[in-house]
Amino acid sequence: MTPDELKTYAQNLGFDEVRIAGPSPKTWGRFSEWLKNGFHGEMRYLADRAEERRSASRLLESARSVIVAAKRYTAVDPPSPPSLNEALTPAVSRYAWGDDYHDVVAGGLKKIAAYIEDQSGGRSQARWCVDTAPILEKDFAAQSGVGWVGKHTNILNRRLGNWFFLGVVITTLDLKPDAPASNHCGSCTRCLDACPTRAFPAPYVLDARRCISYLTIELKGPIPREFRKAIGRRIFGCDDCLQACPWNRFAIPAQEAGFFPRPWLQTDDLIQLMRITEEQFRIQFKGSPIKRAKRRGLLRNAAVALGNSRDPRAVPVLVEKLDDAEPLIRGHAAWALGEIGGDQARKALTLGLEKEKDGWVQDEIQEALLP
Repeated sequence: MTPDELKTYAQNLGFDEVRIAGPSPKTWGRFSEWLKNGFHGEMRYLADRAEERRSASRLLESARSVIVAAKRYTAVDPPSPPSLNEALTPAVSRYAWGDDYHDVVAGGLKKIAAYIEDQSGGRSQARWCVDTAPILEKDFAAQSGVGWVGKHTNILNRRLGNWFFLGVVITTLDLKPDAPASNHCGSCTRCLDACPTRAFPAPYVLDARRCISYLTIELKGPIPREFRKAIGRRIFGCDDCLQACPWNRFAIPAQEAGFFPRPWLQTDDLIQLMRITEEQFRIQFKGSPIKRAKRRGLLRNAAVALGNSRDPRAVPVLVEKLDDAEPLIRGHAAWALGEIGGDQARKALTLGLEKEKDGWVQDEIQEALLP
């Protein structure tokens, strides 16, 4: 089996770019330094399995090659829901508009791994990974020439822009590596300038603790007050640095049906989302990346977005959430009521403070009641 035969097979499965790298990452030292600086925040799984990322052979003994496959996911923008106004329209990162990419991309990767083992008569082994295994996918993507690392720390491709997922297949098959791509960012800083929370302390360095994607997805506790206003109406992720990249002008919409926007993006507004029950959440977001945030995280984010809307029509649902079973939701609902203000909001906050038992929520209510 030649590299070209393997690439043709993978491209026929729907992958847009397929390239080959050696088994050793080049940037493990930089990754280790990034962890030492604490830029990973509460994503402890990155630090706990850092050593495993030193080499692909940590995941597959005698690994000789890493096959990197890219699959574009950008879809045509869905119509906005019939919200009371634009400020009540939830903003969701493009990658989460459709089905969970782990499931969509994994299907093709499994077939590539099976193809390698079948074509080699079982003499070669293969293991596939999306982004749940400890491997530096972006490193191998840059090594293989799938693209180069942009200043926003994501992989860029001249044909696909930055709207694509990465998957890898590690194999004991010895394949000739492809040449890396050149960096084509030049002096451009549009991605860095676009970040609402200034999450890039330097080009090619992301402080995840300031990133809206981290704050709305990975962070499990309260969103720091200093970042809440910058979140705007984003309830799951942020695309600002990706959207700003001029290389996206060459990207074409994905054809994968699994990445098309789900119906709720065209019908639900923030007020409706705030009223979702645990059971409704499980049903509506089954098979969606949004399930990662859980109901408590999604409603935390929606409460912040409603506070940023300053729309008094959001007050009734926020008052309801002062009685939610989740302290995380109650506290952010209190903050949102404080942002919107008005007699109804202050009365509800005052009553809520009298019965609230959680110390952190009490602090949020007291802060919201300040003039």
